[in-house]
Amino acid sequence: MKTKNLKKKKASAQNTQKGSKKRFSIERDPFFDEDNDLKRRKRFGDDEDIESSDDSEDIYGSDDEGVDRNGGKEEKEEEEEETAAEKRKRLAEAFLHSVRESKRKEEEERESGDEYDREEREAMRDSWMVDMLQKEQMEDSGRSRRAIASRIQKPTEGFHLLVKHRQSVTAVTLSEDDLKGFSSSKDGTIVSWDVDSGKTEKYAWPTDEALKSHGAKEPQGRATKHSKHVLALAVSSDGRYLASGGLDRHVHLWDVRTRQHIKAFPGHKGPVSCLTFRQGSSELFSGSFDRSIKIWNVEDRAYVNTLFGHQSEVLTIDSLRKERVLTVGRDRTMHLWKVPEESQLIFRAPATSLECCCFINNDEFLSGSDDGSIEHWNVTRKKPVHIVKNAHASLQSVGIEQGNGALSNGHMENGTLNPQCHSSSALSWVSALTVCRNSDLAASGAGNGSVRLWTIENESKGIRPLFELPVAGFINSLVFSKSGQFLVAGVGQEPRLGRWGRIADVRNGVFVHPLKHS
Repeated sequence: MKTKNLKKKKASAQNTQKGSKKRFSIERDPFFDEDNDLKRRKRFGDDEDIESSDDSEDIYGSDDEGVDRNGGKEEKEEEEEETAAEKRKRLAEAFLHSVRESKRKEEEERESGDEYDREEREAMRDSWMVDMLQKEQMEDSGRSRRAIASRIQKPTEGFHLLVKHRQSVTAVTLSEDDLKGFSSSKDGTIVSWDVDSGKTEKYAWPTDEALKSHGAKEPQGRATKHSKHVLALAVSSDGRYLASGGLDRHVHLWDVRTRQHIKAFPGHKGPVSCLTFRQGSSELFSGSFDRSIKIWNVEDRAYVNTLFGHQSEVLTIDSLRKERVLTVGRDRTMHLWKVPEESQLIFRAPATSLECCCFINNDEFLSGSDDGSIEHWNVTRKKPVHIVKNAHASLQSVGIEQGNGALSNGHMENGTLNPQCHSSSALSWVSALTVCRNSDLAASGAGNGSVRLWTIENESKGIRPLFELPVAGFINSLVFSKSGQFLVAGVGQEPRLGRWGRIADVRNGVFVHPLKHS
């Protein structure tokens, strides 16, 4: 009896194997069956990290959820969008709550009052908060301009040295909160420093092998190794990323918190001469001697697009919150790029070469030229609406009032300037421009030992001189604090983009000048 049962089991097993061989295919293989795969994952647990495609992530999204091939991905994306929206809502509510609380505490310190007074104060507090947010929004969008220049008091002190560099400083920039600054020099040094104390922290360049692993390509042309010569810096609005560019034709990305090198973006065929982040975003714009402007997304570590139009080297670049980029090239033109439309407006300099530029707002901007003039432009016109000639000539010629930073016999902060050493026209080149964000205050610098403040008025009056702040050396970079409380200058013995001039007895470094408001 037992023998017959064993024969029957063997026969049935053989029939099953034969049948499975006849019906076998990849489509019917249980290994590729979704339900079985899900059961196997449940059986083995979640101890392993398995890389998978988006579809498989939808399938294995949760042990408690059913498998939905058609709608699972859409539901997940919808859930992510809701989560992001909830996060934005939570942050906005927290900000509003903090503003209300600070205002409430101020009022409680002044008076207690009865219930009716408290309700009235709460209504006034909400109205005040709405007005404040509307004002900030208008200033951020460029529709409102803060009146700062008229409140700047006559300077009673000069620039003071905050950070020393071995070679000429090529770029300075400030974080969004004005607490930390960054500077670079021709010897490849990148330094972060505390604005109040001047305490410095140096960025260490990785080895060539590490650079290659971060995306850097082999040196091209005459270069035999990666040059550390830095020409430009930019810091993101959220304070997470610092970008640098220079003679090695790469855009380098650094982590501000750890000061570690993150990524090297290749692609430019010439030195990277200028950088800027679009405010409030992760978009980075780079200009190069190869006549192009490239767009990068630092969050995704990705190349986005290239803008062509300049016929010579791109020297300076600037951007605001709107998707517009302003560039100046040695081809005597300034281009306003409308990035989403991939279009550009070209502004030609009146018989001179432009050196630098900066936005006033989305529709107005300034440019500086190698003949010493400053031009005030409007997007609706092809010609400057106002020109200040010889902007860095003698004080009397432009009506600038001098502060107490200069002493007799030509001696001034940072050394002695002997104008006979170089051509006076070359030293009066406007090499740097900056505007205090959303305000009527501007500053310009040249190589003749002066930084000059300007008041930006309406189109009919243009810009008006305000004060001169003497400091010897080539002014290679300028930046205002967001509050307008101080001005930072990057100074060097040599100009930023060349070595055609040298003032040997000045110090290379970052100089700061406080600005007192009435």
